[in-house]
Amino acid sequence: MSPTQEHEFLLELVRNRPSLVATLLTEMGVPVPDFDEARLESPDFTDCVPTEYRADSVVVLADGKPLSGIVLEVQRAYRDEKTWSWPVYLATLRARLKCPCTLLVFCPDTRVAVKCGRPIDMGHPGWSLRPIVLGPEQVPMITDLGRAVAEPELTALSAIVHGSTEEGFKVLQTFHDAHEHLPEELKSYSDLVLSVLPEFVVAKFKEISMAMGTNYEPRSKLVREWVDHGIAQGLTQGITQGIAQGIAQGEAKAVLRILEGRGLTVSEEARERIHTCEDPDLLLAWVDKALTVKSVDELFEEADSDH
Repeated sequence: MSPTQEHEFLLELVRNRPSLVATLLTEMGVPVPDFDEARLESPDFTDCVPTEYRADSVVVLADGKPLSGIVLEVQRAYRDEKTWSWPVYLATLRARLKCPCTLLVFCPDTRVAVKCGRPIDMGHPGWSLRPIVLGPEQVPMITDLGRAVAEPELTALSAIVHGSTEEGFKVLQTFHDAHEHLPEELKSYSDLVLSVLPEFVVAKFKEISMAMGTNYEPRSKLVREWVDHGIAQGLTQGITQGIAQGIAQGEAKAVLRILEGRGLTVSEEARERIHTCEDPDLLLAWVDKALTVKSVDELFEEADSDH
């Protein structure tokens, strides 16, 4: 999957149905005003400041006049500079619309979501911006067919976020079942989901389709060719990769448990490095060294040189 696809899938769903952001906020317990229209607004915030600022997407909830502005940002990695630009987005949009405005940040990774949710101290007494962060845990698992048909965009997002998890099989099945009930113009959501999910999950989607007595064919030629050529090897590779990732995660947890059990301080950067390491030999070396090193820095130095 390409970085563009990973970054764009939620934005594409919002472009098709701007009211999706109101649904997501409601799911998280954030109140939204009663509105009769949800429309896209320009995400460009260059009119009030000399530096170019541009959000991923902006939606306006209105009832004849603007009631609420929602800035949507997609973050796959934490970027410190966003703590400076996000307040600009909100202040500029608020001045433009003359109504309350909200920042909604979507983070497919839980660790990134935690970082992005930290309060931003504006420096003025009593003024702290707390981004509303939508992580994997906040995206509902849609397993009810009626809701899946009524809210196809939310269901597509649910399938993308949860489809590759152990609990996601039912979500994929519900997404598949809802596909045949959707208007023709919305059936392309299946292509969007398949283009983002790992190949072994796409193979599972194909299995669901065959088991249900249907034969789903992607509407996009590019996705169709990718699915047809990747199903067989994708399933095998996906299972192998899944096992390897599970082992790596277990070894990473073992390293951290040993270090913390010995009372060593593990910085956030070190924790991130250990969690994201996919080299099994290096992880095993870290497990051995964690028993004797006097600091986490020493762990990395010795393990790297040995490896």
